[in-house]
Amino acid sequence: MTDSQPTPERIMQLINGYWTTAIVGAAAKHSLFTHLDAGADTAGRLAERADISERGTQTLLDGLVSLGLVELRDGGYRNTPEASAFLVEGRPAGLTSFATLKLPQMCVMADLPDVVEAGGPVTDPAVEVADNPHWAEVVPAIAAQSVPVAKIAAETLRLAEAGDVSILDVGGGSGIYSAIWLGLNPTARATQLDWGPVNTIARRLVAEHGVADRFSCVDGDFHTTDFGTDTYDVAVYSHIAHQEGPEDNIELFSKLRSALKPGGTLVVCDYVVENDRSGPPFPLIFATEMLMKSKQGSTWRRADYRSWLTKAGFDDVSFQSTPAPATLIFAR
Repeated sequence: MTDSQPTPERIMQLINGYWTTAIVGAAAKHSLFTHLDAGADTAGRLAERADISERGTQTLLDGLVSLGLVELRDGGYRNTPEASAFLVEGRPAGLTSFATLKLPQMCVMADLPDVVEAGGPVTDPAVEVADNPHWAEVVPAIAAQSVPVAKIAAETLRLAEAGDVSILDVGGGSGIYSAIWLGLNPTARATQLDWGPVNTIARRLVAEHGVADRFSCVDGDFHTTDFGTDTYDVAVYSHIAHQEGPEDNIELFSKLRSALKPGGTLVVCDYVVENDRSGPPFPLIFATEMLMKSKQGSTWRRADYRSWLTKAGFDDVSFQSTPAPATLIFAR
């Protein structure tokens, strides 16, 4: 067999991809990455720290080595730099809660053939229900994903030195943008517009960051709630566009344009695909999540955002890639 001939190995890995979700989720649930970071470097020590079986621990370690998240050196196990940065509990950009959140969703994905046939959710769309209990889990779990992006956006906007600015975060979820930005700028103030149950979560997170005195919330549906006129210096629309259809995005961008003061900036963050839909990989595959959970959502092209923002009245639209793998869009 020559190197140019295909083999079934990659196809087998893809078919059994749920193993990856299960291994990472189980390891996160039992805090294996955290225990490894604290020096437990054998299956026996890890099992004792995590209070789980040694056989189960060794099996997870084997899987994590295979996935490149744990390495074996001189007879001991340790996290790779990637796992250390994102899977140790308590780290600012930690994704352990998100990893455990995905465990039960493996069963939900079995409905994908029916969803593809129907062209949308076969049950109530999860992202469109204000009192859905899953927000209590989802909102805190995904907050860490926005930490590096919020910092990058703040650097681009030079928020730390912007003085007494007012910020509007529409659909702000956990409040992580406000928490980070208010922490960088001691004279800024932020308002978050989201459903009441979600704002309750945001108030807790912002308070944990010590900036609650400059943070306020408006409880409501951003489709129907007024944003005000010429009120804010900066507005944020993070990871909302992917759950909305084109017309809704244009309408919301128009409302945001009106809410900004002259010279104000709208910051959009989302998983954005190339105009020919050739990549990047993560945004392309994330469209499946939106097909499962929203009536009109998808991952949208750069050309879509530029067109919508132009129709909404923005003259200057620029894109900035991040390692997240989200894209930042600045519109003025």
